[in-house]
Amino acid sequence: MQPLTRRSSLALLASALASPALAQQSWPDRSIRLIVAFAPGGATDVLARILAEKLSVHLSQAVVVDNRAGAAGIIGTEAVARAAPDGYTLLLGTISTHAMNVPLYGAKLSYDPLKDFAPILRTSTGYNLLVVNPAVPAGNVAELIALAKQKPGALAYGSGGNGTSTHLAAEMFKTMAGVDLLHVPFRSTAPAATALAAGEIQLMFDTSVSALPMAREGRTRVLAVTSPKRLSSMPDVPAVAETVPGFEMGTWNGLYAPPGTPPAILRKIADAAHAALREPELIARYATLGTEVFPAEPEEFASFLQAEIRRWTQVVRDARITMD
Repeated sequence: MQPLTRRSSLALLASALASPALAQQSWPDRSIRLIVAFAPGGATDVLARILAEKLSVHLSQAVVVDNRAGAAGIIGTEAVARAAPDGYTLLLGTISTHAMNVPLYGAKLSYDPLKDFAPILRTSTGYNLLVVNPAVPAGNVAELIALAKQKPGALAYGSGGNGTSTHLAAEMFKTMAGVDLLHVPFRSTAPAATALAAGEIQLMFDTSVSALPMAREGRTRVLAVTSPKRLSSMPDVPAVAETVPGFEMGTWNGLYAPPGTPPAILRKIADAAHAALREPELIARYATLGTEVFPAEPEEFASFLQAEIRRWTQVVRDARITMD
């Protein structure tokens, strides 16, 4: 084997230094995984598939949704935190995975939502709906509270799992309304909503993505929305806060990449996401699901997340919710 000359050594060094830059310029040259930390059919999954379809067009590569459900979103979220920082593994994070899990799991949480991810873009916001089985003899929030007080622990509410937004919304309602409800957790919002329609549970603070289609079919009945006041898109639906002052429960989603992902790649993803979120078709499809396109850049997104963690830490403490 011939020894390397100075010229050949410099050529190899230049090639090695250029490789990362060339890789970033050619990115993406294969399909991208968009991990959803919840089961198929749930709210996050539905929104992710709509977004992935548009991202595929703007990135000229397939964006494939990969469901990694379990442990209130921890399994799928941790997978992204530990993934290679090459832009080929992304996460559609949620209020549960990145805010609520912090006070719920504390030191047991296997990732840090602030340090273990590169925030790309908040994508959307929405609210939950208080829905009941049609057989429940309550036509509004006040009547539901009265019924729950007459029969402490007799009314069962479903959730998409311990520690999810559908769980904490109901626990906050229990504390603020002074009622006793039985919690029945499911693997995601989809089976919980099915159980509600079947009468296996009586109520649920379901995501609008899951709740609206069933309510439109008459399989469930909407009593209220968790926004601070009525929404212009649903003017006939009262806010829970009209009966329980101060009650508010907003949800959101956002794109994340593993830490250390090159800024140039993050910018390409953000630009593609912005383009996707501006498309009238996507905006309309999200709207029918009670979700609003609401992009926020990385710095604003990070500040927003810090505020959300503080807020839900207080809620969890006040409600004395533990995951033990």
